[in-house]
Amino acid sequence: MNNSIFKIVLGRLSSGVSTLLIVSLVIFAITALLPGDAAQQILGQFATPEQVAALRIQLGLDQPAPLRYLSWLGGLLSGDLGQSVSNAMPVSELMAGRLPNSLLLAGITTVIAVPIALLLGIASAMCRDRLLDRILNVCTLSMVAVPEFLVATLAVLIFAVHLGWLPALSYVSTVEGVGDFIRIYAMPVLTLCAVLVAQMARMTRAAIINQLDSPYIEMARLKGIGPLRRVLNHALPNALGPIANAVALSLSYLLGGVIIVETIFNYPGIAGLMVDAVANRDLALVQACAMLFCAAYLVLVLIADLCAILSNPRLRHQ
Repeated sequence: MNNSIFKIVLGRLSSGVSTLLIVSLVIFAITALLPGDAAQQILGQFATPEQVAALRIQLGLDQPAPLRYLSWLGGLLSGDLGQSVSNAMPVSELMAGRLPNSLLLAGITTVIAVPIALLLGIASAMCRDRLLDRILNVCTLSMVAVPEFLVATLAVLIFAVHLGWLPALSYVSTVEGVGDFIRIYAMPVLTLCAVLVAQMARMTRAAIINQLDSPYIEMARLKGIGPLRRVLNHALPNALGPIANAVALSLSYLLGGVIIVETIFNYPGIAGLMVDAVANRDLALVQACAMLFCAAYLVLVLIADLCAILSNPRLRHQ
């Protein structure tokens, strides 16, 4: 069985690497097809043709696209992410300064969202088809349907403009204590948690209900075991695999939601850096940020896939 699981994991890893290679080609092609000339964009409209040509040579834009892709991929594999033209410094240094902020925001969101989602999902499953279940279903379905930018905009209008409780922009550098930390991170985390909690709660409910319909739960009921004990001691342990799969898939949502949140709240993270790089036609920085997001997404999907495999005995031998 261990050999079988090892082969499955190895197969998923090789598939992930292949997918990442294809993604790198797509990212390079998309950035190469961006409208306008990158050298002209960097130098401005008053640059002379000679200056533009010299910068194109410096950036390697005069070379054929296949050679530029292989050169960029080789640098990526060796850890050389290139030079940011708009910031005049290595891309790796720029990303290293912003990555901890994005990880902190994602970490806080995860710590808050996961327990709330599990609690709501379990409560909804235990009260299936009753009033609480219907209310939670309507609320979670409504939150899933609401886009992140709308949640962020409403949060700014209510808590920053009308009530004046929280700052509209997240200036991390001004954090001097616990109170400042809570005030600055409250709205970005609230925006990310809104949809994340709803997604995880619905998938947790489905996983618990699937276990509650199993014969061993019916046997436990016939033995006189109470509803709460049946869920916590019997259904929940067997649903941990599907729930872990749901959590990993839901956390991949953060990679898309964080771009909107960092932009709206002016949060100094990787997503905000990428948006600025696109506006400045900083190709090396755009490509590196996009690859980081894609790699993180593939890792989360791989974790979700492995959780599903390891939790299902029938899949272990495939």
